[in-house]
Amino acid sequence: MDRKSAQAPAAVIMIRPHHFSPNDQTAKDNSFQQSDQARSALEIAKDAYEEATHAAQKLEAKGVKVHIFEDKGVDTPDSVFPNNWFSTHAGGHIAIYPMFPENRRLERRYDIIEMLKKNYRVQDIIDYSGLEYDGLFLEGTGAMVLDHIDRVAYAVKSNRTNPVALERFCTHFNFEPMVFDALDEKGKPIYHTNVLMCIATDFVMISLEMITDKARRNEIVERFEESGRKIIDLSRQQIASFAGNALELQGKNGRLLAISSVALRALTEEQKYGIEKYVEILPLDIPTVELAGGSVRCMLAGIHLLPR
Repeated sequence: MDRKSAQAPAAVIMIRPHHFSPNDQTAKDNSFQQSDQARSALEIAKDAYEEATHAAQKLEAKGVKVHIFEDKGVDTPDSVFPNNWFSTHAGGHIAIYPMFPENRRLERRYDIIEMLKKNYRVQDIIDYSGLEYDGLFLEGTGAMVLDHIDRVAYAVKSNRTNPVALERFCTHFNFEPMVFDALDEKGKPIYHTNVLMCIATDFVMISLEMITDKARRNEIVERFEESGRKIIDLSRQQIASFAGNALELQGKNGRLLAISSVALRALTEEQKYGIEKYVEILPLDIPTVELAGGSVRCMLAGIHLLPR
């Protein structure tokens, strides 16, 4: 349980939002978004700020290095989810991504990239954001769930995941693309792969029933079985509670699974036991942030770079 893994970063970047709100521009294709009529916009923003603060404190207490940045902008309602606009990779590589909603493009911050260059070994930065002008989108580790050990990029087809952009990323970063269709209860494509599945070192949490093509589903199962991972199969209802939107991290006393309190309550005792054989479960209480249609995984941009 205490061995280090390429899959589990020991450091993350988080954004603490001052003006959080569910994003009107993403509501059409993100069926996980919700509204809250009981609280004012000011109360929702304040609660999201506090949830991000407490989540960062809990991670730090477990020995995860958290680089926290403030977002005081009023035009970036989804900035609490930085994993969509950039990712970092072993060997000193950074990718910057093309975003589908126009207001999410404003989240890209070069002070974050400069901090990474200053504190970590960065060899190169590949910027795909120019693909936005061609209508090609690939929203980072939301669009892709990366197996850093077996070098596979799992990706659900959606307007946030263009196959041309995905192919370019996989060529540059040495991943094999594994593209598939997955639909929610209303027959709409799952907007981001990372709400459907979480790949950890020794296990994977995934909703197999939401993958529509049986042959592709079997192929994915085979891949995970070949890698020796235990498959924890999630129901549609558990996915709706963000049970697939978790991230394995390296803490000071071993590996952790950061997952939301809502998601954890949705898991069965047997599923929790299956996870705890490999990692410590760390629940983070973020119900306000989850109104925006993302959860813990979306809030954490893992750092897979070597410190200077």
